[in-house]
Amino acid sequence: MLGFPDTINEKAARTVAGVVALTALVAVLTGWHWLAIPLAYGFWARVVAGPTLSPLAQFATRVAAPRLGPPVTVPGPPKRFAQAIGAVLTSGAVIAWALGASTVVTVLLVLLVVAATLESVFAVCLGCILFAQLMKAGIIPEEVCEKCNNIGLAEA
Repeated sequence: MLGFPDTINEKAARTVAGVVALTALVAVLTGWHWLAIPLAYGFWARVVAGPTLSPLAQFATRVAAPRLGPPVTVPGPPKRFAQAIGAVLTSGAVIAWALGASTVVTVLLVLLVVAATLESVFAVCLGCILFAQLMKAGIIPEEVCEKCNNIGLAEA
């Protein structure tokens, strides 16, 4: 139940990112900063348990992605890292909201809108790019994501 898959369907990840981007955009445009709470829950649920505890990820994995054609398999660890960044951003937004710092909430949610839109629309995962750079720098050991260098291993 806990843990993150070694590989995931990029179409499901992009679906999740699209809903996240729209939700964060609604929060920014309407001032409904409380929407950071379900966003934070979703990110933490996906970091801890992959799609298992996230209703949005369940929908994306089981309903939306299968309707978008054959799966596109990508390594899981970079996506988990990206989810962790989203968890930090949204948790920061929740804390800022609780403290009445609406400008901070807005800034954090705008950052999330940008990152999630890049993932959803253009398949550009900023967290994944950062993950790769940290691997190249030796900060993240290669064994964390052996499949990252050769996605063909993931499909074997």
